Amino acid sequence: MNTIQVTLKDGSVREYPYASSYQDIAASISRGLAKSALAAKVDGKVVDLHAKLTNDAKVEFLTFEDEGGRDALRHSASHIMAQAVKRLFGDVKVGIGPSIANGFYYDFDTAHTFTPDDLTKIQAEMEKIIKEDLPIERREVTREEAVKLFADQDEIYKVELISGLPDDVVISLYQQGEFVDLCAGPHVPSTGRVKVVKLQNLAGAYWRGDEKRKMLQRIYGTSFEKKADLDAYLTMLEEAAKRDHRKLGRELDLFSMQEEGPGFPFFHPKGMIIRNELEAFWRKLHIKYGYQEIKTPIILHQKLWHQSGHWDHYRENMYFTNIDGEGYAVKPMNCPGGILVYRNNHHSYRDLPLRTAELGLVHRHELHGALHGLMRVRSFTQDDAHIFMLPSQIKQEIMKVIELFDTVYSVFGLTYHAELSTKPEKAMGSDEMWELATNALQDALESKNMPYKINEGDGAFYGPKIDFHLKDSIGRTWQCGTIQLDMQMPERFELNYIGEDGQKHRPVMIHRVAYGSMERFIGILIEHFAGAFPVWLAPVQVKLLPITDRQAAYANELAAMMRDADIRVEVDERNEKIGYKIREGQMEKVPYMLIIGDKEMESKTVAVRKRGQGDIGTQPVEQFLAGISEEISNKTI
Repeated sequence: MNTIQVTLKDGSVREYPYASSYQDIAASISRGLAKSALAAKVDGKVVDLHAKLTNDAKVEFLTFEDEGGRDALRHSASHIMAQAVKRLFGDVKVGIGPSIANGFYYDFDTAHTFTPDDLTKIQAEMEKIIKEDLPIERREVTREEAVKLFADQDEIYKVELISGLPDDVVISLYQQGEFVDLCAGPHVPSTGRVKVVKLQNLAGAYWRGDEKRKMLQRIYGTSFEKKADLDAYLTMLEEAAKRDHRKLGRELDLFSMQEEGPGFPFFHPKGMIIRNELEAFWRKLHIKYGYQEIKTPIILHQKLWHQSGHWDHYRENMYFTNIDGEGYAVKPMNCPGGILVYRNNHHSYRDLPLRTAELGLVHRHELHGALHGLMRVRSFTQDDAHIFMLPSQIKQEIMKVIELFDTVYSVFGLTYHAELSTKPEKAMGSDEMWELATNALQDALESKNMPYKINEGDGAFYGPKIDFHLKDSIGRTWQCGTIQLDMQMPERFELNYIGEDGQKHRPVMIHRVAYGSMERFIGILIEHFAGAFPVWLAPVQVKLLPITDRQAAYANELAAMMRDADIRVEVDERNEKIGYKIREGQMEKVPYMLIIGDKEMESKTVAVRKRGQGDIGTQPVEQFLAGISEEISNKTI
């Protein structure tokens, strides 16, 4: 074969000599593409630009604007970091070093304890390696060659990784200068393509995530093509640190985590106000969309979890107990309980779709090191819903769920994008059922004209799913809402309905959450709003600040009037200067502070200070009440 046909992203077809590199192909298209391309996607698989063209293929070139391009660059940066550490510290053994969202890390085993000063030295050495512009070259070796190479270097972790690889896996190494690493790739062509790096922090990490294995030292970093982009990212991180929900949760007295219950959050009175408002909004919206609320037990017999498949697919994340000599499990998910509610009654096709919703408390075992405030906990409330329907209703119901999600997220000013996840390696059911379910989700997304990306193999064990990734006020994304289409559970639980023909038929099931986890969603909102909640969510909506004791009685009269109007109000009667009281209210991020002096008391007015705007003037009490009541009713952001 002398020439090979390449179909490019724009649909055009070009011919190239056999064994042309993708770097050569990029250069033939344009000098700019050759300079910006970091990797190539060939028939859906991301490969090095040094790789050779051996078959007709669809080829797309990936730059830093593409996820695959960013991953290749940051993965290469992790290798540069490992090379720098090996140069600086002689006794180092290396673990693994992948790219991750927004950066990379590498794990090291060394007697030396890394310090922040070491990060400065390592980064300087990385910058030298980048300037050396070392080619990053891939070679494939036999298992025996790989084991000997790393055993000779006393790289015990690499030898262990090789021993765990399946027999049919191609073992590849990447080399840059004196540094060789076991790696599947892909990588950028040379160290000089990495451009800008920043090492960020240190952490401990058990080898392979196993608490029984050795604790290694993990160094996190990030990499960009342009310094301006790195600076913008670091500025965002500084803003994120100010918004950290754990810090604001303490300062605003919303919640706490106690050593007596690691991973089990304690909500304080002000945090409960936010939670209750979110639940009230959720209930009202679900009534509007035709859902019926249910409640199912937290502990259920282990035979249920065998039947649902959780015992085989999710047992390591579950908690167990023994009652009357029999095994029970604390529920990690609400769906089996919801299925039992459906199965409790006979159903006709006329009853479907049947939409049930539950604010269900679930428990999942998370490793202690993975716990993170409200974002990663061991007990949380899922705003679950389960829709049982006819196969003909699938598309319509999915579209209605998307409409509900859109309503929820728009209330908080959150935009989102969708991702479709397909059949994982460990899954229940036939390929045919999975294809039918996946096509149904895809069809609904396309009918809504929603752009989406596909995550191959990332679905739940019982069905494909659509995940909704929310974008907050400083540009970070959070995965919250999920729609999972399930044809497996109705089969396992032998669910049925009586069809028009008088015969039994199997319903199709949707699992879906809008908030996802109530706890995590509250954490996201704390950071999204930086603790300055919109009026309808704010734990204290109004603070009345009498200037002296003379106005205290009038302030309490106003407070009673506001409570009658369902406005959350506090009176600051402390014998403090008004400036001090105002500063305190600002620290507490109260939306409105009303200053009351003799003049306001006599004229039945209030001097209004609005959060973020300061003094906005004096208003009659009735005017202020009407305005804030409208803000609350409209859920104004």
